[in-house]
Amino acid sequence: MKILVPVDGSKHAKAAVDFIASRTTLIGRNPEVELLNVQLPVPPRAARMVGRQVVHSYYEEEAGKILKPALTTLKKAGLEATPRWVVGHPSEEIAAIADKHKVDLIVMGSHGHGALAGLILGSVANGVLSRTTKPILLLREKHAFAGDTLKVGIAVDGSKYGRAAVRYVLRHADLFGANAKFTLIHVAPDFAGAVMPDMAGLAMPAFTDEEIRAMQKKACEAAVAPARKLLAKGGIAAEEVCLAGNPGDEISAYAKKRKLDLLVMGSHGLGSFKRAVLGSVATRVAAHCETPILLVREA
Repeated sequence: MKILVPVDGSKHAKAAVDFIASRTTLIGRNPEVELLNVQLPVPPRAARMVGRQVVHSYYEEEAGKILKPALTTLKKAGLEATPRWVVGHPSEEIAAIADKHKVDLIVMGSHGHGALAGLILGSVANGVLSRTTKPILLLREKHAFAGDTLKVGIAVDGSKYGRAAVRYVLRHADLFGANAKFTLIHVAPDFAGAVMPDMAGLAMPAFTDEEIRAMQKKACEAAVAPARKLLAKGGIAAEEVCLAGNPGDEISAYAKKRKLDLLVMGSHGLGSFKRAVLGSVATRVAAHCETPILLVREA
């Protein structure tokens, strides 16, 4: 497994390094891990004044200050990583290197929530998401992992994006620990809000409680069945839960209530607006949930 971990010396980047260092099962498989530091360019005028060699030495020294602690953390965990530094715009360089090196996963720390869609994950994380379709694991600095074995929720909706998420889990099961616990999560529509006028023009429920439960059960089975089949072929058993309501809100609430370590979600490709990069459900989960999110992209 090829993993790219961008580091900038922040507590959010440290969370990404610490996560990799905690993956006992994964480390036993000898993954290829690359640490990447992106240095912002020195202004051209200042660079001309001090000279190319001085500027290069500055970049090298600053990158070393950030890369060495990360390398030490991974080495203590028994994992050798390759350090790399480049100069440029962080999100552009991270995405370009991830694509060029054909990595299987980008692991990034991300700050908390913001009032605007563009601030939910932070400018660098959003920039990477808008430039690559590589799977990205977004970690929260506050979230601590108890050990190697994770409690993982996989959100499925019957689409190809949900199936892509399941297939990723099967290909890289070592990432989640030797005895990971998986739960397939589907959120069915809340048909209880549907109404129709009666003869007097008053709003009346369009469906009975029994009809609503039957429709939700049918919707859940249609969404979960393909994922269940894929996991069974891969020898992985998973619990199943069917919720109802707004998908983003319900998934976030379930992850918090059940204290999941990780949410895996399939997401459509790139959008022209930041709020469209992830899709509305993933964006809402990212905005309301402290649980780390692994986004599996479809080009």
